Amino acid sequence: MNNSILFITGPTGIGKSDLAIKLSKEINGEIINADSMQIYRELKVITARPTNIDIKLIKHYLYGYVSGSERYNVEKWCNDAKNIIESLFKNNVTPIFVGGTGLYIDTLINGITSIPSIPESIKKESNNLFDKIGLDNFFDLIKEIDINAVNNISKNDTQRLKRIWEVYKFTGKKFSLWKDNKNKKFLDNIDYKIILFLPDRTKNYNRVNKRVESMIENGAVHEIENLLKYNYSSKLPIMRAHGVPEISSYLQKKVTLEECINNIQLVTRHYVKRQNTWWKSSNLQFYKKFNEFPDEIDINSNNLV
Repeated sequence: MNNSILFITGPTGIGKSDLAIKLSKEINGEIINADSMQIYRELKVITARPTNIDIKLIKHYLYGYVSGSERYNVEKWCNDAKNIIESLFKNNVTPIFVGGTGLYIDTLINGITSIPSIPESIKKESNNLFDKIGLDNFFDLIKEIDINAVNNISKNDTQRLKRIWEVYKFTGKKFSLWKDNKNKKFLDNIDYKIILFLPDRTKNYNRVNKRVESMIENGAVHEIENLLKYNYSSKLPIMRAHGVPEISSYLQKKVTLEECINNIQLVTRHYVKRQNTWWKSSNLQFYKKFNEFPDEIDINSNNLV
């Protein structure tokens, strides 16, 4: 029975999905999403989800299956991914993970601190508190609550700061103490290979710019127009996806379409830069590293599997 997993990862907009489809045909593989925004049902165009043609060619999993009303997280994704891995192994199919969300991949491989799930009411409370007292006062509050948890966190990393407050508020126990607990593991004794692509960043930026223009041409504005009809809270993850705030501003006539496009391109380029930094500092073990784009390498000559 097959017990090997393949990961194809790197920054956004480089063509990972096309390579995954080619590899799937070669090794009897099926594709699992490892992108934190492609999970959302309401976002297809602006997240560049696989096309209907792609899905007919090779089976795809964990794409567009979560409602934007849900505050999805890495632990939920790891549990979902684990179930699919086990199902594919039973059928002797190789799971091929595709996506650039490094936290998802790292957590699936190395596990996660076993912290209880935080109720939505507590998360709303932390957002309201943050809005009320501001960043500086909130940061000082977190330092008083759990100075050890703040040591390696940027003052501007508001998501992690709120997380520290929420855990303490809900459990009465410091986040740093929870982190000392043994990790919850998702994979046991499974062979995996990570193929990382970090192509020239300037060329990556150019591809991103063109992809944003293509998204606009293919209905991204209409997609966000439909999303806004749900009146989701602006605090939900889906509302922070690249393109959602920018197109929302355009629909509210705060910016022109040209300014909207430029803003999406800018935030996406910044994301590419952060992804490069994350992967370069990662302690994960890589099977192959490439400085080229996936469409610039030959599958067979590079022994990808």
